[in-house]
Amino acid sequence: MKIVRWVFLAALIAVCAVLLARYTQAPVDRAVVEERTIGSRIWYPKGHYPSLTLAGTERRVVRSLLAQRHAMYFGDFIWEDVAKAGEPVWIRVDLGRQLMSVFRGADEIGSAVILYGTDGKPTPTGLFTVLETAKEHRSSLYDAEMPFMLRLTNDGIAIHASEVVEGSATHGCIGLPAEFAERLFNVIKRGDVVAILRFSQ
Repeated sequence: MKIVRWVFLAALIAVCAVLLARYTQAPVDRAVVEERTIGSRIWYPKGHYPSLTLAGTERRVVRSLLAQRHAMYFGDFIWEDVAKAGEPVWIRVDLGRQLMSVFRGADEIGSAVILYGTDGKPTPTGLFTVLETAKEHRSSLYDAEMPFMLRLTNDGIAIHASEVVEGSATHGCIGLPAEFAERLFNVIKRGDVVAILRFSQ
């Protein structure tokens, strides 16, 4: 009976030792695990940052992405600007997925389902810079309101607030939910980069 007790006690001590070792790892290790798995953001480990294609061979490194917890539909967006102020803002539009991603430096701060141009007036692809911004703008070409307008080309292609609903399209512009367009307008400036891709790469 004494032997059984000693065996049981030894086994209990061994289990406690394993548990103690598991939960007393260096705080840095635990913090990294928690940072990558908890909250609304996906973090990549330092030295293993992925990169995204912008145009041709130009790519940008990504440190963190917003965690989408469900499929996004027309009118949906996520916005969480926790990146360091002062870092350059850039935009990547994936027409194939009908999705815009906004980055501040290497961190994604916004993502939204978009509208884009029809076959008759397709949205151009390539690398652009914001040429002009206007909180209130009316298209002289189409006699239509284009709030929070970010002009990309001299022939009228822009990013602006739209009623983003299924079955709708634009005349080549990128249409955004109004609240998302306003938030984007408040962080963007002339000269910031916008990459529009036909399909994700």
